Amino acid sequence: MTQATKISVASLLLTLVLHTTGLFAQSGGTYQNPLRVTFGDPYVLQTKGRYYMYGTGGGAKNGFAAYSSADLVNWKDEGQVFYASNHHGWSDSTAAWDGAYWAPEVYEYNGKFYMFYSAQWKQNPNNELENFRIGVAVADSPTGPFIDLTNKPVFDPGYPVIDANVLFDKSGKIYLYYSRCCYKHSVESEVAAWAKQKGWFDTIEESWVYGVELKPDFSGVIGEPVLQLRPPVKMDDKQADWESRSVTSKEVNRRWTEGSVIFKKGDTYYMMYSANYFGGKNYAVGYATSKSPLGPFTKATNNPVLQKDTENGGVVTGTGHNSVTYSPDGKEMFCVYHARTLATGEERVVFIDRMKILNNGTLVVDGPTTIPQTAPGSR
Repeated sequence: MTQATKISVASLLLTLVLHTTGLFAQSGGTYQNPLRVTFGDPYVLQTKGRYYMYGTGGGAKNGFAAYSSADLVNWKDEGQVFYASNHHGWSDSTAAWDGAYWAPEVYEYNGKFYMFYSAQWKQNPNNELENFRIGVAVADSPTGPFIDLTNKPVFDPGYPVIDANVLFDKSGKIYLYYSRCCYKHSVESEVAAWAKQKGWFDTIEESWVYGVELKPDFSGVIGEPVLQLRPPVKMDDKQADWESRSVTSKEVNRRWTEGSVIFKKGDTYYMMYSANYFGGKNYAVGYATSKSPLGPFTKATNNPVLQKDTENGGVVTGTGHNSVTYSPDGKEMFCVYHARTLATGEERVVFIDRMKILNNGTLVVDGPTTIPQTAPGSR
């Protein structure tokens, strides 16, 4: 048995033990990444003095699981909280990627809990491989059971969409953000021309982040979606290097802009997003800012703010699709994201690292970390 196999087996056994006990505990006063939670696309809801984490995978079949915590460190397995087979189910669990139940986010609104998620739509007359749409389910409790509001997605833009994120703006309006998938979305750019000239790829497909106002009852959208973020067109764009690594490393003929999360600090809207192949080592996080919830957004000069550390002797790759939460005392901001390590292999696990907004408005993430950290709210 090779050393890599031993590490993989040990990781699997640890995961099985943790799932059996249902409690993911770390020592008091400190914590260490990665957490013992095997989620992709983690999202954390804070309500009534407790945290609830949702994500892709985590042992759920045709749906989503959840974990709960009082301190962001010790997590209890709450089991599966959403099943696609509920009486309003609109998705197709037999489609590619086992129905593609991805990236759930849960929001507390008017006394109930609403889960926005993406999945394969069973209405698929053209037999598209990627037929993702966004749905919304409701529950009386953060641990479900979540039931789809209706037997159809929130809306149909005419192309596959994933990675829903919702902003409840102080203006009273509600906004939905999502990523238009790369699927059949070839885009001309200097990067695409460069890759074709090298004989690597004939075309480059891209995913773009859009925003649109939501109806207050989540039954549809108001107006037309507005483009928020896309990969850079020019090779000399300051963002082109890090956002194009999936192409320039000859990994795949796609450039992603996905996993957006928006929040407001002062009078500025911050939109964090992930770029590069989600299954590769170059997955990384950047951000952009705007004075309006629907842009225009300007990408930050200090991007990426979160990326692999293996080139600096670390063990972490594939950092991305984050959410944002706060310590129990409300004084510290945290970036919750998934990544991979040399020990976990291809399995995505959850990391939680401190982040902050500096006085000049710059966003900084203090990660990825793999050494013991002071527990949230303990500083």
